[in-house]
Order: sequence, then structure tokens, then C-alpha cells
Amino acid sequence: MHFASTSGEWSTPDELFAELDGIFHFDLDACASASNAKCPRFFTVEQDALRQRWRGVVWMNPPYGRQIAAFMRKAYEESRHGATVVCLVPSRTDTAWWHRYVKQGQVVFLRGRLKFGGASSSAPFPSAIVIFWGGRLGEAVRTKP
Repeated sequence: MHFASTSGEWSTPDELFAELDGIFHFDLDACASASNAKCPRFFTVEQDALRQRWRGVVWMNPPYGRQIAAFMRKAYEESRHGATVVCLVPSRTDTAWWHRYVKQGQVVFLRGRLKFGGASSSAPFPSAIVIFWGGRLGEAVRTKP
């Protein structure tokens, strides 16, 4: 997303995205603008990602305000329909959305604090990568012993 902390939108750090894209090869940036999209295919605020169907391998750096729960629900639901969704989120383990959705995915806690795009200092919160595996690989992950 964008980099204005007052709006809850934090632009994805380029180095982090490049590392993850090298692993996942993203098809879609679910939460972007024309100026900060990480993939050729992306949804803007006007296109309302929550009303769109997500396919393939999806990158999501959602707005970090109250609407984050709806985006995490959408990411989880789309994974159940076959999309693999990789999310960059604040590590807010005390929230309902974390326990309802994040715990359904694979969580990687990031060390230290990220410096989001356009920011002069590090974020005031820790971050995590959440992976909701979709398709056959997702089924294997969900049913492992």
C-alpha cells in the first residue's frame, strides 16, 4: 500500500518484496495504487479488492487500520478457493483477526522493525508474513500429520 501512516497504508519495502517474489513469483498485488503496485496485475482502492476474485499467487500488504480484518478474511477465503496469498501484516497477536484468520496460515515473524517505503524511520510495530496456501499445495499443508 501507500506510505502514509495516518491512513493506515504502509508501502511495501522493495527489498522484502523482491526476496518474497523470488520465492513465490506473484501474479497479483491485491492492495495497491498505480504508483506503488508490485505486480503488473493489481487492485486499487477504487477496484475494491474485497469484491474481486483473487487467482494465482497473490501479494497482499493490506491497509493496517480497522479494515485489516476484512482483508485477512478475504485472503483466507481466497486461499480456500485455490489462491496462495502471502500477506505482510503488523504482528498484532492480541487481536481477534489474528486469532480468527492468521492462525489458519503459516506465520513467519520478521526480526526487527521494517522501514516501509517512503519512511525516514522504522515502523513503530513488528511485522509478520502470513501465508495462506491454496490449491493442491495448500491442501497438502492443511492435511499434513
